[in-house]
Amino acid sequence: MRWLLSFLLLGFWGAVHALSSSGSRLLVILEEDKSLYSTFWEDLEARGYSITFESPKNEKLSLFHLGEKAYDHLLILPPKSKGLGPALTPKVLLDFINNEGNILLALSGKSSVPSAVSSLLLELDIHLSPDRSSVVVDHLNYDTLSAADKHDVLLLPRPGVLRPDVKSFFSGDGIVAIPRPVGQSLGNDSPLLAPILRAPETAYSYNPKDDAVTVEDSFATGSQLALVSTLQARNSARFTVLGSAESLEDKWFDATVKGPADKKQTTTVNRDFAKQLSAWTFKETGVLKIGKIEHYLSDKEGAIIGELNPTMYRVKNDITFNIELSEYDFDRFVPFEVPSEDALQLEFTMLSPFHRLNLLPKLRTENSTVYGVTFTIPDQHGIFSFRINYRRPFLTNIEEKHEITVRHIAHNEYPRSWKITGGWVWIAGLWTVIAGFLAFVIVWLYSEPSSAADAKIKKTQ
Repeated sequence: MRWLLSFLLLGFWGAVHALSSSGSRLLVILEEDKSLYSTFWEDLEARGYSITFESPKNEKLSLFHLGEKAYDHLLILPPKSKGLGPALTPKVLLDFINNEGNILLALSGKSSVPSAVSSLLLELDIHLSPDRSSVVVDHLNYDTLSAADKHDVLLLPRPGVLRPDVKSFFSGDGIVAIPRPVGQSLGNDSPLLAPILRAPETAYSYNPKDDAVTVEDSFATGSQLALVSTLQARNSARFTVLGSAESLEDKWFDATVKGPADKKQTTTVNRDFAKQLSAWTFKETGVLKIGKIEHYLSDKEGAIIGELNPTMYRVKNDITFNIELSEYDFDRFVPFEVPSEDALQLEFTMLSPFHRLNLLPKLRTENSTVYGVTFTIPDQHGIFSFRINYRRPFLTNIEEKHEITVRHIAHNEYPRSWKITGGWVWIAGLWTVIAGFLAFVIVWLYSEPSSAADAKIKKTQ
C-alpha cells in the first residue's frame, strides 16, 4: 500500500512540477484584459507554471514574504497608469534580481514607458528614448497587411547566433512579427548585457506624436536598436526586455503577414519565439549544472595513481583534473557541449596562473559530459588552486575554486647520483681515485725487499 501511495504522490508531483529549474511560481503584473494573451497563459500552465495575476495598484502586493521571495519569476506587462506602484519600485525589482528572481519586462509603443521602468533600465545600463513614447519603424521590413501606412509592425527572421562561441537559444525558421516595438540601446560598459533581437539596418526610432515630416536627431538607428535584450546577473538571475508586448497576444501568434518584397503571405512564428524567450528567461534552458569534480595523481596518460581529491601534491607530479557538466533543457539534463569556437579552461594558479589549459571531453553519459586534462605541477611549492571561470551570454555562470597544497621534494625523494647522466664523469673520477689508492696500498703491502738488499743491510749493521 505504501509503494502505491508513493507512486501516486510522485506522479502528482511530476504533473505539477514546472519545467523551470528555479521554481514554478510566476507573478504576472497587468491591468488590461488578460484574455488577449490566453494562448500564452495556456502554454505557460502546460509547462507547469503556477500563475498569479495582480494589478500594480494592489496595495497588498509584495514580491517578498518574511525576507524570502514570494515568487520565482515576474512578468510585467505595460500598465495603463503612469507608474507601477510602491510594490514594484526599481529598488524592489533590483532586490528581486539580487535574490535570484527572473523578470520578463514587456514594453509597448502604444503607451509611454513609466518613469519607474526607465529608472530601472537605466540602473542596468539599458537606455530608452528620452521622450518615452517612441516606436521603431522600418519602411522596408514591415507588414503590408496591418501597417501599410505607419510601417510600425516589423517583420524579422528569428535571431541567429550572437557570436561563433555562443550557443543560440532563439534561432529557427520563420518570421516574427514585432508590432509597435520600443527600441533599447545597450551600454558598452556592462559585460552582462546581450541583445537577442536587433532591429534591421533600415529601422529607426521616432515619436509618432511628433508632427514633423522628417526625423532628425533620432534616438538610435539600425542595429543600435535592440528590440529584445537581456541581462544575466552575476548570480545568474535573468532579466529580459521585450520591446513589443503585443507580440505575445493571441492574434499575432498565428497571424498572416506579408512584407513589401514578399510574393505571398506567411504565418508568423511568434508562439514559438515566445516559448523560447520565456523558457530562457525563466531558466528552462541555458542552465549549467556541475556534477563530480575530481583530481588525482596520475601518469602521463591520465591513469589514476593513489586516492581521489588529495589535499597535497608534490612539485613536478603528473595530475589529472576532471569536471562533470550538464545542461538543463526544458525538462531534463543533457550533456553540455562546448561550442567548437569556444573553450572550457582550467587555471592552475597561486597568485597568478601557472597553467591555463583547455578541458577536453573525456566521457559522455546520458545526461552529462566529463571534461578533463592531465598536466605536470610546476617546480614551485605553495598553496595552489584549481579554478574554472566560465561566463558566456545566455548560459549560467560556472565559477569553481578548489585549493590544494604543493610541497617541495623531500630529502629522500631526490634522484641518486647514478640516475643523473651529467654526473657520471665525476662518479668515474671518484672511483678511479679510490681504485688507484687501493691498488697502491695492495702493492705497498705485498711488496718485499730483494735478497741483495737484505745482505747489504746486514753488512752495514
